[in-house]
Amino acid sequence: MKKLFKIIIYLLMGIVGVILLALIFFHSYYFFANKSATAHLVEKATLEIDGHSFRDLNNNGALDVYEDGRADVEARINDLLSQMTIEEKVGLMWHPSIGPGANGEIVGKPDPASFSLASSYDLLLNKQLRHFNLFKIPTTEMLAIWYNKVQKLAEQDRLGIPVTISSDPRHGIVNFMEGDLLGGGFSKWPEPIGLAATNDSMLVVEFGQIAAEELRAVGIRTALHPMADLATEPRWARINGTFGEDATLVGNMVAAYIYGFQGSEINAETVACMTKHWPGGGPQADGWDAHFRYGAEQVYPGNNFTHHLKPFMEAFNANTMMLMPYYGIAMDQTNENVGMSFNEEIISDLLRKAYKYDGIVCTDWGIVEGFSIFGFPLFESTGWGVDELSTKQRIKKVLDAGVD
Repeated sequence: MKKLFKIIIYLLMGIVGVILLALIFFHSYYFFANKSATAHLVEKATLEIDGHSFRDLNNNGALDVYEDGRADVEARINDLLSQMTIEEKVGLMWHPSIGPGANGEIVGKPDPASFSLASSYDLLLNKQLRHFNLFKIPTTEMLAIWYNKVQKLAEQDRLGIPVTISSDPRHGIVNFMEGDLLGGGFSKWPEPIGLAATNDSMLVVEFGQIAAEELRAVGIRTALHPMADLATEPRWARINGTFGEDATLVGNMVAAYIYGFQGSEINAETVACMTKHWPGGGPQADGWDAHFRYGAEQVYPGNNFTHHLKPFMEAFNANTMMLMPYYGIAMDQTNENVGMSFNEEIISDLLRKAYKYDGIVCTDWGIVEGFSIFGFPLFESTGWGVDELSTKQRIKKVLDAGVD
C-alpha cells in the first residue's frame, strides 16, 4: 500500500510540475513576444503650423497630407495608401474580436475571460490589424480607459493608423449568444421587435441618437446592426433582433434606426451602421440557425427571394455605411450554392451592379477558418458550401465575389 501511495504522490507531483512548466512557458512566451512587438514604438511629436496642432504620425518631421485634418478626405486617403506596405493594407481587411482587460489593461495573451483569443500586441503591431469587434467587456469606465490605451499604442506604430472598434447591439434586454456577453452598463431598451411594435419611427430615431452617444463615449464607432432581415420563419431563433415580418414596416424602422445612429452624414458625432444580413437572413430552412452547419440552407417558399430585399432598399436610402452578408446559402437562387459572402452573383452582380451599392461589405464572422488557439480549432469555419477550398482559396473567393 505504501508503494502504491508513493507512486500516486510522484504521479501527482509530475502532473503539477508539467502544469507549472506549461504555465511558465505560456507566460514567458507572451512576455518576450509582446516586448519584441513593442520595441519599435515611438512617441509621436506635435507639429505647430499656422496656429494649428498636428500629430506627426509617421515621425518624419513634416506635415503629410494624411496628417492634415484640413485636407480633402480623398487626398488624405490616397496619401496614406501611398505610404502603406502590402502587409499594412492586408491588415485593414480583417475584423476579428479583441478583448479588454477587467481593469482597462491591454490583454497580451489569450484570455477567455476577456474573450480575447490572441495577444492584442500581436494583432495590432505584428499583424497590423486595425478593425476589431468587442464581445464581453468590463465596466464602461474601464472600457474607455482601455480604448485610449489601444489608440495610443496604434499611434506609436509606424504610420499611426488609428483603431476602429465595433460591437453587436448592447442596449437590449437579451441577445442570442449569452445573457451578459453583450451587456456593459448601457441604457436598456426594447429589442428591435419591441421597437417595431410601437410603429413609431421617431422613437427609433431617438433611440439611435441616444445609443450612438453612449457607444461613442467608450470608443465604439461601428454598430454591427440593424438587422434588416424579415422574420418570415417563426422557428428562427433571431426574431427578437429583427423588426418583424412586414417588409414595409421593417424598411421604415431600419431607415429610422440608421438615421438615429448616422444622422445625415458621418462625422465625429455619429456611429456608422453595418446593416445585416444581405440579402436577408430570415428564411432559414426549418428555422435552423445559420451559425451551424445544419442551418446552412435558406429557402424561399412561394419564390419570395426578392421580397426579402425590400428593407435593404430603405437602408440604402438611409446611406448605411456598411453591409454584412449572412452565412446562409440562398438555395438554388444563383448558379452556385455557396454562402452569401462567397457568391459573386449575390455581392457583385446583385448588390454592387443591380442596386449600385458602393459602401463597405464585411463578411460575417469565421467564414474563412473559424476560431482556434495555438492551432487547435474551437469552432469550425462557417464557410458553408466551400468545404473543399483551402484557407487561401476561400479568401480569394470572398474577394473575387466583391467583399471588402
